[in-house]
Amino acid sequence: MGVLRSTQSMQAEVEEMRAALFHGGGGAAGWRPSAGDNDVKRAVDGDEGAAGPRTVCVTGGISFVGFAIVDRLLRHGYTVRLALETQEDLDKLREMEMFGEDGRDGVWTVMANVMEPESLHRAFDGCTGVFHTSAFVDPGGMSGYTKHMASLEAQAAERVIQACVRTESVRKCVFTSSLLACVWRQNHPHERRGPTIVDENCWSDESFCRNNKLWFALGKTAAEKAAWRAARGRDLKLVTVCPALVTGPGFRRRNSTASIAYLKGSGVMLADGVLATANVATVAEAHVRVYEAMGDNTAGGRYICYDHVIRRAEEFAELERQLGIPSRTAATQSVDDDDRPARFELCKRKLGRLMSSRRRCTYDDYYCPVTFQ
Repeated sequence: MGVLRSTQSMQAEVEEMRAALFHGGGGAAGWRPSAGDNDVKRAVDGDEGAAGPRTVCVTGGISFVGFAIVDRLLRHGYTVRLALETQEDLDKLREMEMFGEDGRDGVWTVMANVMEPESLHRAFDGCTGVFHTSAFVDPGGMSGYTKHMASLEAQAAERVIQACVRTESVRKCVFTSSLLACVWRQNHPHERRGPTIVDENCWSDESFCRNNKLWFALGKTAAEKAAWRAARGRDLKLVTVCPALVTGPGFRRRNSTASIAYLKGSGVMLADGVLATANVATVAEAHVRVYEAMGDNTAGGRYICYDHVIRRAEEFAELERQLGIPSRTAATQSVDDDDRPARFELCKRKLGRLMSSRRRCTYDDYYCPVTFQ
């Protein structure tokens, strides 16, 4: 959010985003260069075409995950309002030359600051749903994320939900959290015949994250809890998606700081069996499918999302290579040598049922009240 980059870096990112649309098998039919003015249309009061029953707002829509969600929403026939925070974000969209005028390609933009409830309310007004994918990233610092960022992320989450509640048209919100909000706990049971299951009922321990300087995990945990507190007892349907480390084409450049922050403590996660990845296309589809299932009350609560669990040091070394970060394989090599079963086992059964089932279900099949552990 608001990270300044060099012109060369931004241009490279724009080219990767364009390539992802045209050559990566992604992109809705409407995502094409316009024959007219290249300016992206800004939604303003009185723009009747910018709102409707299938109009949704996406915060952080040009981030790695947000961009994929916007693409998937367009594929599903939604009109998307992008909530942009900086002029740099708007300039990036204009350079992409993907959107036509007056929102005819299904995308509108509006400037909104996630720390300012009034600007969020204006951005959300007229939308039936909100996808909050925006996140704080600090490019300075070794992990790419700081304690201060964690605090800001929780504040932003609360204000986004408050704006959703305040906005009469908004009925649903899908909140992008992280698997890290589920896996970092202390005082786990050690004497068990099998691994401990980690699912949507599990919450990371904020004190443990704070004591071990796991700031990214702390931020995601605190932000998701803040969102649930703000939504409790309100006329708003909230669902959170907790993806593992998000990968996919171009993730090294477009998601590097978040990836490096995610991997802090990766040696422990690898040993415990909870280091996992999720392709960005899977994450985007999960968001849209969950959102649509909320409409008939067949989705609710939290959803863990991942494609692959990294179990061997060699796999982790390859991930480090793709990210261009110094290899720590030697420090984790003993995990393989011990040949011990992992203490924990990730479970995504809840999302799997939702993604694959064709039967009609009741809300109670999927929903259970969110509790903090």
